[in-house]
Amino acid sequence: MSSLSLRERAIAAVGLLVFAVALLAAGRGLASGSMGEILRVRFGGDAERTRVVIDLDRTTRGQVIQAGGDGHVVLSLAGVSPPERRSGDGQGLVRDFRVAGAGAASRIELDLATSAEIERRFLLPPGDGITHYRYVIDLKATGRAPTRREPRVAAPRPAERPLIYIDAGHGGRDPGATGAHSRESAVTLAAAQALKTELERGGRYRVRLTRDSDAYVDLYRRVAIARQAGADLFISLHADAGADPATRGASVYTLSEQGAGRAVREFTRGENWQRSLNLPGRDASVDRILLDMTQRATQNRSAQLARTLLGELEGADHPLLRRSHRDAGLAVLLAPDVPAVLLEMGFITNPEDERLLNDARARRRLMQAVAEGIDRYFREPSGELQMAAAGGSGAN
Repeated sequence: MSSLSLRERAIAAVGLLVFAVALLAAGRGLASGSMGEILRVRFGGDAERTRVVIDLDRTTRGQVIQAGGDGHVVLSLAGVSPPERRSGDGQGLVRDFRVAGAGAASRIELDLATSAEIERRFLLPPGDGITHYRYVIDLKATGRAPTRREPRVAAPRPAERPLIYIDAGHGGRDPGATGAHSRESAVTLAAAQALKTELERGGRYRVRLTRDSDAYVDLYRRVAIARQAGADLFISLHADAGADPATRGASVYTLSEQGAGRAVREFTRGENWQRSLNLPGRDASVDRILLDMTQRATQNRSAQLARTLLGELEGADHPLLRRSHRDAGLAVLLAPDVPAVLLEMGFITNPEDERLLNDARARRRLMQAVAEGIDRYFREPSGELQMAAAGGSGAN
């Protein structure tokens, strides 16, 4: 009885060993926790039936995420990383494919030429002279239209550099505020030219000025120039003034709610305002809703720009007013489709601010901070948005 018990135990031990070896051989990549590799993706078949073969250097487990009814087949293959060629054209039912890493797995995405279903899928181990694993997906056309079709998007062309308009406040017969030693129109023009130099230095932007000399340009004309050129951003530079010479610091203005209403009223006064905004022009009420949405999005983007500018100015130790983000219905902020801010660089009526605004090195440091803020604005277009606080007054 004792020898029989030993024999049974020996057979059981051998059986367990064989099972363990087989399990290890079948799943060495998954069992060890190391990542295998997708070697290539191959196709065969026609518009009725198509076979997709994914060559692997080790075993895997597949999970279907999308089965093809919406024009896409998506699978996750555990324990393998993507191949060098991560996308390409398909064949038969498969228009094209993509492979992406997804944590400890790869995500296989097949864009279908028409609706199809997975007829079967299976894993083939090495054998018959083939030294690698093969994950096989057999697709069969269903004859049904996809439940959701997505247009095939052509490869994007390199984006054109953003166009920035810098508006030097005042000019010509409108000199603006006056300090002890300078006029606002001269200070703003020097700052605008310095900012243009900073922005053009990296070659990332196209930059233009609303005026490049001591000339008068109507406030509404400044906005029209930027809109007609298709500007992506409008920044108007000014120097503040106050009755108390001790008051100093920069601030940034964005369009107020009252100003936004005024902008919409003035914009819709003309006969062809829909065409100016590329709106359908078939239904006035629908176009008005679209205009309101455009205006709101522009206000949000302007508020985001204001915050990035103030953050950079503060980081550069440039003095700021206590309430430095303000809003008003200023004429240069009225464009409904161009994000815009007005930067009061400091108080020309304060001796220290006036000295900084007229010092070339200090002015360059200030404009470097403004350029950094603009860079951040374009780098972080989807940042959290909030409107400027209500209240405040501003300059023209």
